[in-house]
Amino acid sequence: MANFHLPPMGFGPGSQTDDADGAPQYMPMPQDMRVYAPHLPEVEDSSAYSPALALLEAIATACDTVAAGGAQVGFDLGDLDTQNRSLMAETLGQGEVSVKLRGVPAIAIQESVFAGVWVLSGHGIDRIEVAAIPEIVTKRGFEVTRPAQGTDTPRNPQVLNAPPLYVELKDKSGAYSQQAELHVVNLSLLPHSEEDLVWLDAALGQGAATILSRGYGNCRVTATALPHVWRVQYFNSMDTLILDTFEVTDLPEVVLAASEDLEDSSKRLRQVLEAIR
Repeated sequence: MANFHLPPMGFGPGSQTDDADGAPQYMPMPQDMRVYAPHLPEVEDSSAYSPALALLEAIATACDTVAAGGAQVGFDLGDLDTQNRSLMAETLGQGEVSVKLRGVPAIAIQESVFAGVWVLSGHGIDRIEVAAIPEIVTKRGFEVTRPAQGTDTPRNPQVLNAPPLYVELKDKSGAYSQQAELHVVNLSLLPHSEEDLVWLDAALGQGAATILSRGYGNCRVTATALPHVWRVQYFNSMDTLILDTFEVTDLPEVVLAASEDLEDSSKRLRQVLEAIR
């Protein structure tokens, strides 16, 4: 019989190994997706931690307020002593989203395991804010750290499609309003060269904010020097770029805590408080 009539290797009965119970073996699925897991600090004398517990109760109330459409709420941690500050850090933990704001002062922002509860750290800054995302990210996100060269960016013959994309983004940036629909330029669906990406990066410049959202894979969001223009890149669990876009918006939705998230955070915080007390 000719080879092309033979069944392919690796198919059919007996081609797959079984475990001791006779079940077939399957390729393992990725295991690094982040999910909420409650952590209960060990507190022997809760009376010694009254300031931290009262603050956690106030944060839970603020979650309900912001979820209902209220303004963001802030809490200063500077007045807590060492043991109460440690309890706050242990209880809040680290969640999916982190933000780096360059400039003066530089600020590191870390979402806690309770979505919508953010810890801000920097020179003279030690506070918690309850919001979809802290307002300072919107205010300072587009402070220029690398100026946009615009159409003056040097071009070589391999730069073909980037200049029209820049003109489109600059036009949408200049005409942006909060009532405007989200505008997305999907580089993954458009023909472009590596030189196009390098040219666009120089033409758009860089703002102060870089945001990383971790989940099933990572999403990196970087502010350009054009107001309201964000570079949004999605990576799978193998750290391979699978979607590359520009979004013209106040903040990409992927980094925002939704009202439902804040409601869940309120419930979870109160469950932790009940367990500690």
